[in-house]
Amino acid sequence: MTGDVIEPGGSSDRSFSERVKALSLTRPLHELDERKGLVTWADARVYPMAELALHAIDIVAIAQDFETGAGHDRVIERLSEHARQIAPDRSANEWTAVARWVLNGLLNAQHIERGFTSSYGVTDEAGRHVRLDFRFRLLEEQRDERGGLVLRASNEALNVLVGALDTDVESAQIAAEVRLRNLIKRGRLQDAKLVAEQARIRTIQLGEEIRARLDATRRDVWSVDWMETMPGLLDEALEHVEERVVMERGIAAQITRTRDEADDPVLKRAAAELVDIVEDCVRRHTVLQRWLIGARVVFREEQDRQEFSGRPGGLGIDLYGGLLKPLMALSVAEAAEPVARFFAASSGPEASAPVHLTGLVRLLFDPPPERPRHAEPVPQPEFAPLPEPSGFSDAEWDAAERLLNLPGRVRRLSDLLAEAAESDLENLPDLVALLAQHAFAPEARSSVHRGDRALRLSVPTGTPLDVPGFGGDDLLVTSALIERNDERAGER
Repeated sequence: MTGDVIEPGGSSDRSFSERVKALSLTRPLHELDERKGLVTWADARVYPMAELALHAIDIVAIAQDFETGAGHDRVIERLSEHARQIAPDRSANEWTAVARWVLNGLLNAQHIERGFTSSYGVTDEAGRHVRLDFRFRLLEEQRDERGGLVLRASNEALNVLVGALDTDVESAQIAAEVRLRNLIKRGRLQDAKLVAEQARIRTIQLGEEIRARLDATRRDVWSVDWMETMPGLLDEALEHVEERVVMERGIAAQITRTRDEADDPVLKRAAAELVDIVEDCVRRHTVLQRWLIGARVVFREEQDRQEFSGRPGGLGIDLYGGLLKPLMALSVAEAAEPVARFFAASSGPEASAPVHLTGLVRLLFDPPPERPRHAEPVPQPEFAPLPEPSGFSDAEWDAAERLLNLPGRVRRLSDLLAEAAESDLENLPDLVALLAQHAFAPEARSSVHRGDRALRLSVPTGTPLDVPGFGGDDLLVTSALIERNDERAGER
């Protein structure tokens, strides 16, 4: 991911900056060799870390496709095999640990931005020396269509792998195929294999370029020129892919004949490997062709979706690299003004736009961020004891049952409450009122099933309940005996 600004100088400055960038792309690989002596869990000096890093980039680049990337476990497994070949007398655990260490170094996992930065200088139009930052990544962690994390090689990593920075992918691939045909005719299959591998990497580069444009369209359809640039790019890429598929099928058929007619086992094996590589190129071009055909459908769907969801307000702010890091180099007096401007602009009165449901679900399903290695202990909260739930005592229940046991009698609720208020039990009136209200619509069937001997009933009198602390209608309360006829029940 290139993060530098466009140089103000002429073509010579741009040519110089491209050469500096080419050197910068290899620096993370050399730093792995420089830091391997600091490894404490093994004597890692025997491992050429830069070579293992190139193998890792190669593994990820070959495994990634237009639709998916390389799995972490698969990359570590394949890279461990290379470590085993370098140091066969070491343990399997050490090979795996070396592979993880190299992979984390390529991801720059210890850095918050997961990227690399290289500084270089150019001369501007006024003759002044200006320092610029070139930000890039070699390997990236991205989510595939199923929501899992996969590894993808960046365009910078592919340039490191094929050894050509900012080349025309289509022209380079056509030249590679012409060279490949000549090498096959001359029987130089080992050299042809190298050319075929480089052609496959350029196919991956072309797919990455188209995929990046489509991803940008999904984020913001206005950020990609779909009026002129993208239609022309899609037409050229589609024509190029169709021609490459025809050419590569012919090359594959030619190599297949060479493989079948060869008597030398070494030549036959080299031809078989070359056939696999060319057929993989054909498969990748076929997948890319399908995406190129459907690219305009993606644009129309995203245009309709984003038209109704509103245009994004702007790019996210890099608080660490754009605010905190520069401020740490300033004094308190110098940092006060930019900090005040930032907080005044970031804490405005306007509410932010609502989050889309799809984005919210994706955020909820994202794995939690990794905790810092030396994080503070999580405090244990102290909970206050819960208050005891209020209830009625056994004495109050007994007294209420005696008052409301009215077989053959009918009493007003107001009289029952007055009698309950004369007792020493504080909550007895509340319990009597509660039971009388519950008897307004009793469940007779439940009482029969429980085996109750009586069913409490209450009906309104139509007069208000004139008792302090209570409201509503006065009730007539009585108890109806439940008669059981077991013989008749048995006949039914």
